[in-house]
Amino acid sequence: MLLGLGANQLLADMNRLLSLLFHQGVLDEQFLELQQLQDDSSPNFVYDVVNIYFNESEKLLSNLRGLLVDKEFSDYKKMGKHLNQLMGSSSSIGAKRISNICLAFRAASDQNNRPACLRALEMLENEYCYLNNKLHEFFQIEQQRVLAGGVRYPIQQQQQQPPQQQ
Repeated sequence: MLLGLGANQLLADMNRLLSLLFHQGVLDEQFLELQQLQDDSSPNFVYDVVNIYFNESEKLLSNLRGLLVDKEFSDYKKMGKHLNQLMGSSSSIGAKRISNICLAFRAASDQNNRPACLRALEMLENEYCYLNNKLHEFFQIEQQRVLAGGVRYPIQQQQQQPPQQQ
């Protein structure tokens, strides 16, 4: 048996995880288009783009949270700007459910509906955590697959006894 076969199993695990996320509506085809842009010249392209997305989204969620925590809050236009940014970047990586929650959040903010905005923020934060955890898991499996794929030595070679001294 070759260690390289482990890479095939890890690839199957990656595909199962992606399949689940598509089936749940967490991701859409935009994520696949992002993957197609990755090649040997930029092997970490998807990881890098998604990492930037998570860093920026964390700031936007923090800003939204900050606006809604303020009891005197009335600047729904400012909230709309943050939501538009989050919706745009979510769409660009294929984060479908986050984009959809942003739409509902935006509708609530357009109506100056603070209770609905608070509910939408909670949903958004939960969805963000779920996506973050699942994509983190995906990239961990991918990293293991790359490492497993790079090693092509039969297992027996690693278990051989050292040569006897004469």
